[in-house]
Amino acid sequence: MKRYAVLIAALLLLAALMPAALADLEPAPEGSFIVAVIPDTQAYRGREAGGQVEGLPALENPNFEALTPWILEHLKSQRIVFVTHSGDIVDKNIPEQWEVARMCMDRLHGVVPYGIAPGNHDMTSAGDTSLFQQYFGAERFAGFRWYGGAYAGNPELGPATSGNNANSYQLISAGGVDLLLLHLECSAPDDVLAWAADVLASHPDRKVFVVTHMSLGPLTPPTTAEGWFDDPKGRMLWHKTHKERGNSPQQLWEKLYSKHPNIMLVQTGDQSRTQAIRQSSRAEGGNIVHEMMFDYGGGRNIRLLRFMPAQNRIQAITWNVQDNCLVESSDHVADRSQWQFTLSQDLGGGAAARWAAMADGPHPALKWVARPMFR
Repeated sequence: MKRYAVLIAALLLLAALMPAALADLEPAPEGSFIVAVIPDTQAYRGREAGGQVEGLPALENPNFEALTPWILEHLKSQRIVFVTHSGDIVDKNIPEQWEVARMCMDRLHGVVPYGIAPGNHDMTSAGDTSLFQQYFGAERFAGFRWYGGAYAGNPELGPATSGNNANSYQLISAGGVDLLLLHLECSAPDDVLAWAADVLASHPDRKVFVVTHMSLGPLTPPTTAEGWFDDPKGRMLWHKTHKERGNSPQQLWEKLYSKHPNIMLVQTGDQSRTQAIRQSSRAEGGNIVHEMMFDYGGGRNIRLLRFMPAQNRIQAITWNVQDNCLVESSDHVADRSQWQFTLSQDLGGGAAARWAAMADGPHPALKWVARPMFR
């Protein structure tokens, strides 16, 4: 008996010493829902990752291949209603890598709505997204009710530039909140922004969540290796694609984000050495726009944006799907508040929601009235 008592005590001690990494996320609160953000997934390895090299194993992307199964496994428990990819789906814009990317996203296809914002690695420097369109063109999504549509492409340069789902929008409703997800290619030119403005104006009652590739990072292009980490950061003043036609993040703010009172969130990736940064700014109409950059996908990390309409809050959870733990810091970003944070945002919760927010929790009598998840 004494031996069993010692064994039980040892097991209890071991359990107490086990890291929180082995515990999964708590189920999502009633009435909440999540938009899951997949960051840059350009960490390919094997053949066709760094060029044709004999003797290397077949091309693979372990990080990407871990993220989409995790999403599927947690669709119900975390109330995931939409998945967005903020670009740099591939590293080299070649068919072999696009095949792997499509295989990863195929797991979600027809199961949960999703959208993709092409990054600079997903197109040519001139803005040709032909390969992206071949694997993730508009025809792939045309049969879904939640798919709003896509820009047809530059009228002078043809659909290979900016067309056929390189810029798209999706419409979903969850928890009483009507959302419009606007996906814009990297450095979207003026003709794309004109189309986007028309889309937003046509849906004035929807809360808008913009996803694109570039936003926050070094203000100007770093000239040293250390500069990528140490130079002043904010809304970037430079762009990467579409040559002289491309818009910088600052220009995107001036021409689009600041002009529309229904824009509330801008999510981006791109800056793997900045990793995580955010800022909130007041737009011309008085609305607050929260800009968030997250590019820490190399560690199999995902960002979960938990909308809590009853409290008029959005909780950002950065989660490592390999170790099953919260990401609270990194070698370059020690500030926990860049990884785990909560935003105040009018989600239409009304008086009861404002009471709940002041009480720092949902009113005990407040019940979630379910609406159709997808439209």
